[in-house]
Amino acid sequence: MTTLTPQKPAIPQPGGDVTPAPEPRPAAPESRPAPEPGPAQDPAWRELVDAVREAGQYPTRSEAESVTRVVLSALGGHVVGDERVDLARALPEEAARVVASQIPATRSLTAAEFVDSVAARIEGATPATARWDVSSVLSVLPPLVGDELVTRILDQLPPGYALLFGRAELTPAA
Repeated sequence: MTTLTPQKPAIPQPGGDVTPAPEPRPAAPESRPAPEPGPAQDPAWRELVDAVREAGQYPTRSEAESVTRVVLSALGGHVVGDERVDLARALPEEAARVVASQIPATRSLTAAEFVDSVAARIEGATPATARWDVSSVLSVLPPLVGDELVTRILDQLPPGYALLFGRAELTPAA
């Protein structure tokens, strides 16, 4: 009978015998270069994520960053032309990559469809929570990218998006 310690997993052998797993080799010391600054170290990206975290009252920075990436990637597929280029230029580098890396959508989505598309990208999201997520991200963009650019983006999108950006949606009287 073989006695195993809990730290060593058993490896089944032909014939029903069990032998302890081999001892792991000690890791060789690595000489790696210093990590390159990533999105977490980019101060402008951190400020954007912090603004989203505050606007959406997310409990962790990680959750706010995830929501920010999902919403910006969805937006990146629906903003095209000069507005997309200008939006990418106005955003922090990491956010610009998220927006610019998206393939343009083949058809415009209504604001409700846009929210539903975001809900489909976030595990466990409902239309209501996705609406919160979208508004938490898009409402922090006007002070960052400028009202003029937001107006140009809204002119490109179907009606209904203004509320997601934290603006009133005014329609002409009939």
